[in-house]
Amino acid sequence: MKNDVEKNILQNVVEKAIVKEVMGLKLAKLLIERVERKASQVGVRAVIAVTDSSGRPIAVHCMDGAYHGSFDVAVNKAYTVTAFQMPTKNLAELCKPGADLYGLQFSNNGKVMILGGGEPLMIGDTMIGALAVSGGTAAQDSELAEYGKEILKEVIECL
Repeated sequence: MKNDVEKNILQNVVEKAIVKEVMGLKLAKLLIERVERKASQVGVRAVIAVTDSSGRPIAVHCMDGAYHGSFDVAVNKAYTVTAFQMPTKNLAELCKPGADLYGLQFSNNGKVMILGGGEPLMIGDTMIGALAVSGGTAAQDSELAEYGKEILKEVIECL
């Protein structure tokens, strides 16, 4: 019984996402709002960026007191997620000296960010965008971005 209920919920979420086809401003703003609340709770003044599936920014939010350098970092983390279709913390491991992708972080005119804090926004196997956070430690940014990824379906249900 539980599996049927979960399948119905997931189907409803997928249908809503398909209707939207791409990440939209309303969804991006709702997601950012939830991530901002979580950032406030953990004491991080962050910049939160949401892009569509091709890395184009849909919304960027700068919390009061966030570092101004975090703006480009957040936007570029989100771009990186979509460009390489993986969380930035995973890419960071692949780009360490001696690793298979070392040097990749110097590509794409400096837009590739290999710091934790960028996550793909997925509906099933389809990436609809990316969410990235910058302003705390790499661990804090990753935790906040992962939180945003985890609550995506819940936020879609609020639309």
